[in-house]
Amino acid sequence: MVKISPRTLSGFMELLPAPQQQMERFLQTLRETYSLYGFTPLDTPLVESAEILLAKGGGETEKQIYRFSKGDADLALRFDLTVPLAKYVALHAGELAFPFRRYQIGKVYRGERAQRGRFREFYQADIDVIGDGKLDIANEAEIPAVIYSTFTRLGLERFQIRVNNRKILNGFYAMQGLSEKAGDIMRTVDKLDKIGPEKVRICLLEDVGLSEAQADEILKFIAISGSNAQVLEQLTGYQGRNELFDLGLEELGAVVKYLAAFGVPETHFAVDLTIARGLDYYTGTVYETLMLEHPEIGSICSGGRYDNLAEYYTDRQLPGVGISIGVTRLFYVLQEQKLLNDGLNTAPAEVLVLPMTQDLTAAAEAATFLRAAGIRTQLYTEQKKFKAKMSYADKLGIPFVAFLGEDEIAQGKISLKNMQSGDQQLLTLAEAAALVQAAMADRAAGKLIRS
Repeated sequence: MVKISPRTLSGFMELLPAPQQQMERFLQTLRETYSLYGFTPLDTPLVESAEILLAKGGGETEKQIYRFSKGDADLALRFDLTVPLAKYVALHAGELAFPFRRYQIGKVYRGERAQRGRFREFYQADIDVIGDGKLDIANEAEIPAVIYSTFTRLGLERFQIRVNNRKILNGFYAMQGLSEKAGDIMRTVDKLDKIGPEKVRICLLEDVGLSEAQADEILKFIAISGSNAQVLEQLTGYQGRNELFDLGLEELGAVVKYLAAFGVPETHFAVDLTIARGLDYYTGTVYETLMLEHPEIGSICSGGRYDNLAEYYTDRQLPGVGISIGVTRLFYVLQEQKLLNDGLNTAPAEVLVLPMTQDLTAAAEAATFLRAAGIRTQLYTEQKKFKAKMSYADKLGIPFVAFLGEDEIAQGKISLKNMQSGDQQLLTLAEAAALVQAAMADRAAGKLIRS
């Protein structure tokens, strides 16, 4: 029989056991944090009718989607978590309580060119607050608080949430008589960090077709900087010339004010007039989150306010605000930068029970006792030499090994060895459980990301 060479498809991540444990810790932290803010978990199918997923399709979406037929059904794999959310809310609107707050962590699929840090199958973690007809501005301030809490709980310290409002941008370009070119202008301004203001100016002149006076006015506007209060103060100089601009400035001021009440320090958020996000989708507050020491990575969490989530599925007005973390990409970057805390326990168990007798009854009872105490426990049953058994524990990084020989069984105790220190003690099962629980509590107190 011809053997098939095992391989993983390009653009699909497959982790070894230790980093998989780190990924699970990552996902667990996200779930716990999102739950703290009253978001309910949601899971939608990986496979949907292609008609549902492509309701707002065309362009890159249609090129990248994984689409296939099964019988007469035209099916596709979800390419994000927002479209399935829109379908879900439109379908169940009569049964949901609004505002509807949900989080979803799941895999999505995009058939784009696989490259370093870019995947075809990847986890996204989304939160959204959906309103029925209206949604208060306070929600747009609470979302950055969730971002702040999430990354600080993971252990990230040097990051900044950059905030803007699309109404301010659209209002400003309307003042300049440039509404029709606003999309092209924002796409060009988005390159500022990569190519600098001089090249942006050239692009505005040559590619967008602006006059020198218009280009200079735009560069002057997006260069407004200082503390958040100073930026807002400078923006008041444009008030009274456009209603949309004035509304955006009022909303941005409310978000900045509420952020402090939600516990986000000003060191971790900044008003940034270059942030625009999805040009056709977001209509109010927008967010991008950057790792300050790794700006080359780009945004690690982004999102914003939108006016009508499910317009392709229902006439019901469903405004919302949300953010998304590309979990797989961020995890890859953290791995590559060696920012993951390797001091955390990544073993599949805290204790490995090693029977030293043929009869496994006492060992099975010991493992059952430890598991009942909430301690992850493996029972080693393979008939191998002692050295091979210890090598197994060492290779998996299991912190404690419990030996059960005839002497231990006769005394109703176990010999517990700390694999890190080499210390070994003869203990009752209750004493062993207490010792392991205390030791693992100390190790679990660490955060996933090293500062």
